[in-house]
Amino acid sequence: MSRRRIGFWYRLAAILVKPLLRIFFKQDWRGMRHIPAAGGFITVVNHNSYLDPLSYAHYQYNTGRVPRFLAKNVLFQRGMVGRFMRGTRQIPVYRESNDAADAFRAAVAAVHQGECVAFYPEGTLTRDPALWPMEGKTGAARVAMATRAPVIPVAQWGAHEAMPPYAKTRRLRLLPRKTLIVVAGDPVDLEEFYGLEPTVERLREITDRIMEAITALLAEVRQETPPTERFVYRRTPQPRPDQRSTSDKEKAE
Repeated sequence: MSRRRIGFWYRLAAILVKPLLRIFFKQDWRGMRHIPAAGGFITVVNHNSYLDPLSYAHYQYNTGRVPRFLAKNVLFQRGMVGRFMRGTRQIPVYRESNDAADAFRAAVAAVHQGECVAFYPEGTLTRDPALWPMEGKTGAARVAMATRAPVIPVAQWGAHEAMPPYAKTRRLRLLPRKTLIVVAGDPVDLEEFYGLEPTVERLREITDRIMEAITALLAEVRQETPPTERFVYRRTPQPRPDQRSTSDKEKAE
């Protein structure tokens, strides 16, 4: 199968959401040529705002290749949001349960069927104080090893200005009008790993390479130098950025 049809529910979501995004935000889309015109592939995207899935979905919808996101299973149970999640065939993730492997199997099947599967490899909103990508989880690497599909890094920036991560309230800051930047890059070169055993060490090496590609794109967008060491959330028990005390913030500055 060469590519997936967009389908009714995705088109309906676009009809409802795209006009609002165009009214309230400026769009700066870059690198669309890197999104494959046909065949299954994987995208790996940084995550710094609850709003950025909409900006990324808008970007990729405009390429004609709609993504299937891996998302927490609870989202599929919430009223109209859940109906759209099911209708657009997003992939539920059941964490720490007997069904946890279902997401991996569904992602592999989708790629083999010519679809795009989108990963937020950080697994959550970044905890990095400067909003750089954190260390990634190995899910995208596992699917890449199983499918040998192109892995396209995507960096996005700007949504956090309208909806900051971990703000006490999720109120949108629409004025002044913000610019949503989304940029796709060259496929991550993973050829040397194909055919090898997907060991823990190898999957970590692949994931690090993926995160390096995303970070490099984001550095170009921000015109800044990223930190030399990636933030590791599970081994760095620091509070979320909005929960740090005044003294902690002064030390960080």
